[in-house]
Amino acid sequence: MRILFVGMPDSVHVARWCNMVAGGGFDVRLFPVYEGPVHPAFRNLTVYSTQAPPPDAAAATERGVRFVSFGRWRPPRTALGRLLRRLRPLAADRVLFLAEVVQHARPDLVHTHELQHGGYLTLPAKRHLGEGFPPWAITNWGSDIYLFGRLDEHAPRIREVLAACDYYCCECVRDLALAERFGFRGELLPVVPIGGGFDLARCRALRAEGPTSARRTVVLKGYQGWAGRALFGLRALALCADALAGYRVAIYLASEDMRIAARLWSGETGVPVDLLPFMPHEEMLRLHGRARVSIGLSISDAISTSFLEALVMGSFPVQSATGCAGEWIENGKTGFLVHPEDVDGIAAAIRRALSDGGLVDEAARQNAATADRRLDYATVQARVVDLYRGIERRERARGRDADNRTDAAGAAGEDAAGRRERAP
Repeated sequence: MRILFVGMPDSVHVARWCNMVAGGGFDVRLFPVYEGPVHPAFRNLTVYSTQAPPPDAAAATERGVRFVSFGRWRPPRTALGRLLRRLRPLAADRVLFLAEVVQHARPDLVHTHELQHGGYLTLPAKRHLGEGFPPWAITNWGSDIYLFGRLDEHAPRIREVLAACDYYCCECVRDLALAERFGFRGELLPVVPIGGGFDLARCRALRAEGPTSARRTVVLKGYQGWAGRALFGLRALALCADALAGYRVAIYLASEDMRIAARLWSGETGVPVDLLPFMPHEEMLRLHGRARVSIGLSISDAISTSFLEALVMGSFPVQSATGCAGEWIENGKTGFLVHPEDVDGIAAAIRRALSDGGLVDEAARQNAATADRRLDYATVQARVVDLYRGIERRERARGRDADNRTDAAGAAGEDAAGRRERAP
């Protein structure tokens, strides 16, 4: 089965998902929603590019990444082709580029990751090719519908995308109902973490020895912006300064304004703060593996990767209730769910986690059992492979043959080119 993914080339989430699929024996292709270096986590797939060759091609080739450069591929001698020749040197029209890639690659399935970039791009390409477009699956990321669906300028576009899709995938039970509410009438796929699973044996080796209650680090995710609310976490920690004697606060992924606020906070409270640079994934796991509490706050999310990392590594999660953490932990027992802007509520949760050693140790035990059931890499990968095998069987039974679709796509492209030539 050949799958053409449409997604962000620099996203580790897209890379991890594609790696699970490539590891399952599929022919995996990637259409980047914008030009740029591919994430170094990608393995064993084909990437379509307008650059000849992309600047990172040599390093990527060593990881089994093959590039097909449409900068050297000759478009068909049609009005569409002539238009593409003019546009492609500037990579100006990704919709036409995607339509050409679909015709060239002849995938059995197009799977778009994320709505606002990938979904909005794929929909007009599907309309351009008409019946020649393959079955279309889309994966909803954390805020795609839950947040953007509440914005007037996005809600109609989300409805159009979902109405055109055949399959829908997400990582929250919450988002299944949201998709149907926004007009999706295709097939709902199993709920699976977008980032895949974890090598749990390796994770256990990275954890600090001893119980969680013996740890003396509090971790705060430093996102502060359109969705992140790290500054509220910092204010909550200020209310707990007396309980933080003997602790260090570690902040990762902090913007410059957050860094300034953290330095001022440390000077005012006397609590040492480590402002951490970007770090490899294993180092991030180690960080949660030596933390007593891991705090993540945002006004919108799905399954935050940092939340799952805390759960796997035995850190007690304090997580905003605006995501899907409640589908993984029991509030008040295996973690705390808080409003991302309720400073007093966040502070009360942190203070309880700092003072109740029995709570955090029992939570670590129960969360480890949850990880064993739901986050083992082999288990998650098997679910993803089964997901695509199921699509393959259903599409074969429906007779949606790739050769027939390609012929239809060619006819649709010629017809559209003719309409443009005849237009006044």
